[in-house]
Amino acid sequence: MTDARSKTATFFVSDASEDSAILTDVSDAQVHTLSENPGLSAGDVLDATITPDPPMHVTYSVASVAEHTQIPVTVSDETPTPNARDLAADLPRGELATAERAGVDEIHVLSVGADNVSDAVDDVVADDQTVSRAARIGINRVEVRAGADFISVRYLP
Repeated sequence: MTDARSKTATFFVSDASEDSAILTDVSDAQVHTLSENPGLSAGDVLDATITPDPPMHVTYSVASVAEHTQIPVTVSDETPTPNARDLAADLPRGELATAERAGVDEIHVLSVGADNVSDAVDDVVADDQTVSRAARIGINRVEVRAGADFISVRYLP
């Protein structure tokens, strides 16, 4: 049963133990601690309804789950697309360019300098915000490609 304080959203599981889990709403970044872990792992994404636990209403329980998934973030050996190369061409170091692709897809190009490409790829793959952003825009996978002095992050259906 849900009440007025229940919340239905897409959540990123930012931390999980046997006993509890911490969910972050990918739309508003609000953090919710679960009083029990219903089988979640850090990095999971779920579309769910949570309800506050009485009497204090400071922890939550999962009332229902519409979808429970993981969004893979992979490094591709392929070269960046021509579109990504065009976006990176005049991009100053440290700057980000974004472009929508067909449908809900997005591509982000970050100019990092030739000496930082590998570290930038590792950072994007390890960053929880990469998955949170993918969940927020309804993406099923993320692919990172490396150029000579930039990286491209492709959010794909």
